Amino acid sequence: MAKRLLLTAALLCAGAVHAADVPRAEHPATVVRANDADGFTEPLKSLKFDPGLDQREFERATLNALNVYDPMESWNRRVYHFNYRFDEWVYLPVVDGYKYITPKFLRTGVSNFFSNLGDVSNLVNSLLQFKGKRSLQTTGRLLLNTTLGVVGLWDPATKMGLPKQVEDFGQTLGFYGMPAGPYVVLPILGPSNLRDTGGLLVDFTVQDQINFLNVAQTSENHPEIYLLQAIDKRYTTDFRYGSLNSPFEYEKVRYVYTESRKLMIGE
Repeated sequence: MAKRLLLTAALLCAGAVHAADVPRAEHPATVVRANDADGFTEPLKSLKFDPGLDQREFERATLNALNVYDPMESWNRRVYHFNYRFDEWVYLPVVDGYKYITPKFLRTGVSNFFSNLGDVSNLVNSLLQFKGKRSLQTTGRLLLNTTLGVVGLWDPATKMGLPKQVEDFGQTLGFYGMPAGPYVVLPILGPSNLRDTGGLLVDFTVQDQINFLNVAQTSENHPEIYLLQAIDKRYTTDFRYGSLNSPFEYEKVRYVYTESRKLMIGE
């Protein structure tokens, strides 16, 4: 048995030496396997195109798939450009300053605090949409984070299996069948539509009237609270203008926002 194994090993070694001495051109299959096990060293060469395809029709169909009702596009693009420059020259530098002078644990506490306030609106809209389970979860979040989390500075609810569930009045209106209406780019706030813009005003009014933890009333005498909330909102938003590295960023943002709102309403 040992002799057979030694003989087999010797033959394999001889074969390997012989293959190494042979020019590559005589063994194209070996080269392909060495470069790529599945043989797809140049996959584009294997693609087959329909010679009868009208490229203009293809491009038109693609644009139609991305189409969003945007009758104020010219104005919206100007606002989008303003937001781009405001973000670059004002908003992000302020956020960078905020990050520089504020320790991370304090920034996290501020974010948790404002997130806890936002759960009031989330609860109201969950109830309006008859989402019983989500309403109970949001109620649990409010109770846990306001008590154990010390008025929301910590977020024990998430660690205990109660993640944040975002519901706004724009979603509530969509739940009841109101169409989105024309696409709108709001100054500083960014992408929206006519329905969601009205929803923002209602959500702000609800939070002001409920006056949870007396924050709304205190903010009337201390407007810097609103400023801190705006800074925190940008701090917790990952999107950066120009990050898509595309001349069609406006169209992409418009499409993604529109489709994401449909998904949120359909949850």
